[in-house]
Amino acid sequence: MTNPVPKTDAVFLKHFAQLITFLVCLAVALIVLGAFIYSRHPAPENPAKARATDLRLQPVGGVYAGDTGRAAIAAAEEAAKAAAGAEVAYGGTTDGKTIFGNLCHACHETGAGGSPTLADKAAWVPRLAQGEETLLKHAIDGFTGATGMMPAKGGNPALSDEQVKATVEWMMSQVK
Repeated sequence: MTNPVPKTDAVFLKHFAQLITFLVCLAVALIVLGAFIYSRHPAPENPAKARATDLRLQPVGGVYAGDTGRAAIAAAEEAAKAAAGAEVAYGGTTDGKTIFGNLCHACHETGAGGSPTLADKAAWVPRLAQGEETLLKHAIDGFTGATGMMPAKGGNPALSDEQVKATVEWMMSQVK
């Protein structure tokens, strides 16, 4: 029986196998060299790692019980009110037209949520009949009626009561 592979092909296959073996050995040597160099020069530790760990381990909430709990809740509410009081909407302006243009127009020009539009003076007649105090109370505290609802302070808790009053007065002057 004769060899079915010609001699030139056998030489090529031998050299090709040697080349592949050399390349595999080179790759393994480079991997070992890289691992050795990396082990001698470790990557610097992230300086924010400890802070990130502390943030992940902080409690999400607390348990308040008894008088201590009531006192803690009251203190938290006071702190929230103080923080909200520090943020005054629209630069503290008491110009009702400006506040209406920035906030109230979204509902009172489109009728969203069942709110009466400024153009519909007939819808304001029963509201005006209730008096300014009632309208002001509904604007500050919020109100849900048969035709819709008014969110407290128009949905912007940063508004002061004086700003709401100025806006209610401006709106009343527009619908009378």
